[in-house]
Amino acid sequence: MSEMKAEIYARVAKEIAAVIEGETSVVARYATAACLLNEAFDHYFWTGFYTIDPLKPEQLVIGPYQGTLGCLRIPIGRGVCGMCAQKGETVLVDDVHAFEGHISCDSRSNSEIVVPVFDAQGHITAILDVDSTELAAFDSVDQDGLEAICATLYPKA
Repeated sequence: MSEMKAEIYARVAKEIAAVIEGETSVVARYATAACLLNEAFDHYFWTGFYTIDPLKPEQLVIGPYQGTLGCLRIPIGRGVCGMCAQKGETVLVDDVHAFEGHISCDSRSNSEIVVPVFDAQGHITAILDVDSTELAAFDSVDQDGLEAICATLYPKA
């Protein structure tokens, strides 16, 4: 299964790269990635981006996503998404209900992986949040695939 999953990530990465080539809008780039990733995997329940709010840099604000209603704002440092934004590293949670401080946007979500997106200067600009209704739905293959994709999402200068 892991090999097949890795192949899907490689294929989706190529599809995303082809669609966003030359696109300068981060919103369009993030929307494309959220859509293509969500369509590629059956275990994805919610797939989307939270961006650093330039007017309130201590908060993440909802960006392009696929799925049920997401939380509109998340304080940096709170919940899985806020922790990812604070630390600047991927956070993988097998059971969100056991994660202290988890912010539940939809109670059907049971596991989560959150990956940072950096700009050309290495500053975090957004996080990719993927939820599943399954427990322990994400592993190192997901992490590697999503980190590789997120590394391509911010437009190069």
